[in-house]
Order: sequence, then structure tokens, then C-alpha cells
Amino acid sequence: MFSISLCMIVKNEEKVLKRVLDCAKEFADEIIVVDTGSTDKTKEIAKQFTDKVFDFKWCNDFSKARNFSFSKATCDYQMWLDADDFITQENIEKIKKLKEKKTTTDVYMMKYCVGFYDGNSVPYLTYYRERLLKRQDNFQWGGFVHEAITPRGRIEYLDIEIEHHKEKKDDPLRNLKLYRYAKRHNVVFSPREIYYYSRELFYAGYISSCIKYLTHFLKLKDVYPPDNYGAHILLADCYMIKKQANKSITILLKCLKKHTPTSEICCKLGKIYEITNEKEKAIFWYKSALSCPEQNVGFVHKDYANLTPYLELCKLLYPTNYEESKLFHQKAKEIRPNHPSVQFNEKFFKN
Repeated sequence: MFSISLCMIVKNEEKVLKRVLDCAKEFADEIIVVDTGSTDKTKEIAKQFTDKVFDFKWCNDFSKARNFSFSKATCDYQMWLDADDFITQENIEKIKKLKEKKTTTDVYMMKYCVGFYDGNSVPYLTYYRERLLKRQDNFQWGGFVHEAITPRGRIEYLDIEIEHHKEKKDDPLRNLKLYRYAKRHNVVFSPREIYYYSRELFYAGYISSCIKYLTHFLKLKDVYPPDNYGAHILLADCYMIKKQANKSITILLKCLKKHTPTSEICCKLGKIYEITNEKEKAIFWYKSALSCPEQNVGFVHKDYANLTPYLELCKLLYPTNYEESKLFHQKAKEIRPNHPSVQFNEKFFKN
């Protein structure tokens, strides 16, 4: 059996902190909360669960705060959570059962669920994150924003989910401002920072700049494979926004060549050919999406594996193959009966 130190960094999280700590107290042997400058009751709430509450002077660097929290840990494994995370009882029990194992694993990867539908109950957007790390291996966080730890040693992927339910609205440009602050101070960006800087540029609408940095990133060697995959996908999206379909197709085909085919790539190719009125090619790629292996790299949007191709094939096949179109509608209805497009199609077929 092994022990767990939960290490958190927080600021002004009085609305959600109790929720996550109520989850954590069921499996954590030690709870460490590092406050980076709260002006509400965050620290008072934390002290209801632990006497290990520390202050850290904010310095525009999330990794430094995370590493400070890890430095206070004393258990076998260090685990991190954000204040607006939540763990269902089912997944709490899985963590408790995991602790009973005799293990030589250095890093346990768990699914991070960050997008939900059906009243925040069904996750549709997930990705794996390093979640439990052996303390004696002295793992260190890197990156002043979008911080992460590079997994090494023996790595095990688990069917354990951590849910992220953001309850407060942050400044949507916060991360972009941190990147620009770093650039003004001549900070040299790591490959990961270049990739995530590109993502922030995309979200803020700076598409040309995003293309510039993604193009540079994709020329780098020995980058984290999920980041390479994500950069291809994002660059293809940029070219579609620029209405340069051929460039988008080229990028997606390069991604297919470099990575295991995913439903996401196939659906994006299907959408491009749909937009360019090449119906047969669109149908081919949407059907290909249904035969791809389960995606385990990058951000996983579950709808690409079934709902999206079902809906698109229903629409594309209706003029020429009514029965097959209706079949794909029924498949979509089985998994998302309350989806607006499914409900619209249901009324359409009934009429």
C-alpha cells in the first residue's frame, strides 16, 4: 500500500474549494494547500481540512508555485488537483483501491474530463494528465503557464477520471498576457510553451500569428507527441478559417502519416470536403471515422468517434440513400437522444 500527498495551489477559491477537498479527504494521506494571494475565505476553508496551508508570493509562474507545493510533500506519491476539480465516488473508490497495490510505477496517468454535456453529467472532451508521481523521483513542473511534468520511468494509464468544472469566469486573455509578459522579459520558450502560446493566440483570434508559431513548432524535433498531433489539428483549423482548404487538407494528411489515424482527423477531412461540395469524399472520410481505433493522444473529443459522423452521414446520404440515412439517424439517437440535431432529424423522418 502507498500513501498520497495532495498538493494544490489556490487563489480566491472559496466557492469550490470545499467541494474538491471533501473528495480528497477520502483518499489523501496528506493535504497541502499553497495560497498565492487570496483575499476571500479560501485559506480559512483549507484550514478546516489540513494544517499544512502555506503562502506563496505570486511571481507570474505557475510551475514555481506547483514545485513549492510539491516540496512540502512527505508521502510516497504526490498528486495535484485544481480547486474547481471534482471526483465522483466511483473514481474515489478506484483511487482507494489503487493505493492498496504494491507498485513500482513512477507516474500514473488519469483522464482529465474538461468538457461536458447533458447538464454537466456526461464528459465529451478528455485528455490524459500526469496525476500521481512518485515523490522519490523528484519530478519538477515546467512552464510558467499551462504547466506540466514530463512523465518518465514506468508510466501507467488508468481508467480513473478527474472532472474539471470551472465555476468562475477568469480573464479569457490571462494566459496570453502571461506569455506576452514573458516575451517582453526575453524568456526563451520551450517547445511546449510555443505550442500553448499558439493555442492562446488562436483563442484570441490572432490566426496569422498562430499559423506562424505552429509552423515553427512543427519543424522542431523530439517534441511531446500529443503536442505535435494537436499542432497539426490546430494549424488545419487555422487554414480553414483563412479559407485555404487545400492547405488544411495537406496538414491533416501529414498528421495521418505521422500519427495513428483518429476519428477527429477523419471528421475534419470530411467537413472540408463537405464545405467544398465534394460529397463522395466527405462520405468516405466520415465513414472512415467510424472505423478508427479509440483515440488516446491529445485532446479527445468523443463525439468525433460516433455522434459527429452519424449526424453528418445522415445529412449527406439522405438525398440518395434514404434507408442508410435513417440508419445513421437511429445510431445518433441511441447515444444522444436529446441532441438538438437528433431531435430535429427525428421530427423530419416522422413527417
